Amino acid sequence: MVVLNRIYTRTGDGGQTALSDGSRVAKHDTRVEAYGAVDELNATLGLCALHAEGGIAARIAMIQNELFDLGADLSRPDMAADKDAPYPVLRIIDAQVQRLETEIDQMNATLEPLRSFILPGGSALAAHLHLARTVARRAERRATALATQSDVNPAALHYLNRLSDWLFVAARVANPGQSGDVLWVPGASREASS
Repeated sequence: MVVLNRIYTRTGDGGQTALSDGSRVAKHDTRVEAYGAVDELNATLGLCALHAEGGIAARIAMIQNELFDLGADLSRPDMAADKDAPYPVLRIIDAQVQRLETEIDQMNATLEPLRSFILPGGSALAAHLHLARTVARRAERRATALATQSDVNPAALHYLNRLSDWLFVAARVANPGQSGDVLWVPGASREASS
């Protein structure tokens, strides 16, 4: 159980922060960058939630909760030490990745096939989901960079990869009948600029 009765601690004033195993690293450490990007993604999903209703709102809420789990996962550096931890260690599991895949397939089954790339936009929800998708891709880049240097749960990387796909398909669903999908027209402005 987390208890936050004091928000500032002054322990980070020197430019370091604590990881979930108690070790301290620089605030610009690759691991902190990775879970910081996940935190930014979660905040971006909060904007999506302002425009969501029904099933999509519930799915966004579930993903936001999972992103806290993912942040906890990324903030713990040594997976081999999990068995010796004095508390249950949160790790993303394959079943969470599989659930995203199932939801992607269900949403995608309702959509017309794409014949062009689409530009971020359409409804307010779709635009925010596209923004969240780009932040998810950045979080994935940070996490894969971390994985080249240190121990990272493979399911966490799979989750981020699948989540960006989920956000793309959800953005299309958020444009009713795909009428709000903004299609990319290659070179469309070149003639007007000549």
